[in-house]
Amino acid sequence: MSAGHSSNHYYLPNPSAWPVITSAGLFSLALGFILLMNNIKAGSWIMLFGAAIIIYMMFRWFGQVIGESESGTYNTQVDRSFRWGMAWFIFSEVMFFAAFFGALLYVRQFAVQWLGDTELLWPGFDATWPSAGPKGPMPIPHDTLPGLNQFSPMGAWGIPAINTLILLTSGVTVTIAHWGLLKDNRAQLITGLFLTVALGMAFLVLQAYEYIHAYSELGLTLKTGVYGATFFMLTGFHGFHVTMGTIMLIVILARSIAGHFRPDHHFGFEAVAWYWHFVDVVWLFLFIFVYWF
Repeated sequence: MSAGHSSNHYYLPNPSAWPVITSAGLFSLALGFILLMNNIKAGSWIMLFGAAIIIYMMFRWFGQVIGESESGTYNTQVDRSFRWGMAWFIFSEVMFFAAFFGALLYVRQFAVQWLGDTELLWPGFDATWPSAGPKGPMPIPHDTLPGLNQFSPMGAWGIPAINTLILLTSGVTVTIAHWGLLKDNRAQLITGLFLTVALGMAFLVLQAYEYIHAYSELGLTLKTGVYGATFFMLTGFHGFHVTMGTIMLIVILARSIAGHFRPDHHFGFEAVAWYWHFVDVVWLFLFIFVYWF
């Protein structure tokens, strides 16, 4: 392994078994899920085994990286590689959500209209959005109780608007925490991170309530045709990213309380902050194109 602080040396990590262990955990997780989808009872246990491996890896491998960072093992070359790695990871996430937004745009602007113009196949189909498709349930007004094979679209100015305010506020609090870190103000750093974590948790609680409301009162489920599929895929994957971001923020908060990070050495904090701002921006697009328009 190359020595630590000098930027004139290329950092070479020691051989590690962690990538192999991680691959085994991911394989077990995927295999268990496939078996579970085929009603094989062992699938759930294999999934739990794979998840346990992944969690164990996160504590041990990530803890090792944190320890190496705090001990000054990494030089400027490693810092640049971390930054490029995080930047490409966020770019891949942008492309991930772009695919789903592209599908939503295609359905709304093209597919629904084409189906409406094809009277021979689907006579009487109303080519308007939201739609569950020519053979799916039809939307009904918000103030009407959903009946058989009907659904009510999710409105924008209830919980979604509150969640938008929550995420925008969380972007401010994490920035305040960053300013505190740059000024070496530990109290401002910890307070800002704590508020960001609390806001992230509040968002998730409200989204869970929104899903319960959609299933129990609006007739809006994953089976509600193309509208239900695009709604839950986009909001569900975003909720998963908020969950991961909140967990990362909790780790960064714990590290901050433990005295980690310095004004000139805190990429771990920056990486999580970048990710959180990405989550905020994606939600703005979700609110506009999924809920509002």
